Amino acid sequence: MKLTPIDIKILALLQCDASLTAAEIAEQVNLSASPCWRRINRLEKEGWIDKKVALLNIEKLGMGLVVFARIRLSKNDEASLQSFEAQVRSFAEVVECYTVTGSADYFLKIITRDIKHYDRFLRRHLLQIPTVRDINSNVAVTQIKYTTELPLATQL
Repeated sequence: MKLTPIDIKILALLQCDASLTAAEIAEQVNLSASPCWRRINRLEKEGWIDKKVALLNIEKLGMGLVVFARIRLSKNDEASLQSFEAQVRSFAEVVECYTVTGSADYFLKIITRDIKHYDRFLRRHLLQIPTVRDINSNVAVTQIKYTTELPLATQL
């Protein structure tokens, strides 16, 4: 189904603060609580909302190292790709993984405590994958922008 402007406003509010109640959202989108609650349930059932989570403070948790790694594989057959992807999914340190175009096959975002932990992860996990040909790592120095909010205002 197509999203209405009210649906988009509801989604924008939820992605900003998933702890808002249906009544609080309803007030902000000019609906009564019951129709707003029904819309939220419909958006969830139709798959517009994947899940609701709490975003944790990585610094307070002592996980201050963010690494972006470009991975090239030695083989690009279907079995090699599936094997690599299955192994990457099993690594908790890898918080994002994408196939990419250009000189690399995959782009990973990895979060660890510090450079020692990253080195250990690299040696014990990524470099143990037989089809990994090359890894180029970039350590993030300063976070300029971080958001999980999608640009929904462009959909209105």
